[in-house]
Amino acid sequence: MKEKRDIQKVASEQVNYLDRILDPKEVEEFRKLIPELKDTWVKKQMFRTETEMRFSVLNDAKHPTDASKYWQAVREQNTHFENLMSLSFDARKNDVKIKQIRIKLEKEKDDLERELLEIELDEKIYGRANLELVAKHRMREVEHWSRLKKELVAKDPDFDTKNVDTHQLHSYGLAFVNKKKTLTSGSSQPEVFNVLGQAQTIDRIQKEEKEKLSHEKKEQITK
Repeated sequence: MKEKRDIQKVASEQVNYLDRILDPKEVEEFRKLIPELKDTWVKKQMFRTETEMRFSVLNDAKHPTDASKYWQAVREQNTHFENLMSLSFDARKNDVKIKQIRIKLEKEKDDLERELLEIELDEKIYGRANLELVAKHRMREVEHWSRLKKELVAKDPDFDTKNVDTHQLHSYGLAFVNKKKTLTSGSSQPEVFNVLGQAQTIDRIQKEEKEKLSHEKKEQITK
């Protein structure tokens, strides 16, 4: 782990100020827990694990085809990519703030103002560590979604990876069949209306597509 992503130093320094909000016994307990809390901070779950990506996000009921799974993976990957870019801007701004605070500290003569600047500096340094940890996990998701996309293409190289609309009629049709199976006598009227309405719409569109193809074939034969 990069040194600047290590919060143990920050936590060790901050423990000296916890007596303002904790009892002395609690402060001492916190001091003992710092190595463990550092470990917890580093390994805490942030966003989805690969297992959750596969079985929660890309579940077969909602995404019944490899194409639908692939395009959902595209959406997920892009979300984390865009957030990673935003984090990079936030980190740059935070670094500038740190530089500004340090310059102010060199010039500030008032003791109380210096104390406030030191608190702000500690906060920005801790914030930088958090930004870097979040970025690390964003990058992990970007990489995982990339591998899942490649895996899906290798499994079924024939679906369209250029146009998201190509697979949707077929995929949605299967998805709404799955949704219909979940309806029970206890399902609300709006829920039933929504599922059946969309399922009927897909059936109609699929029927129209077949009739259109049949008509085009007949025209080709007669030419």
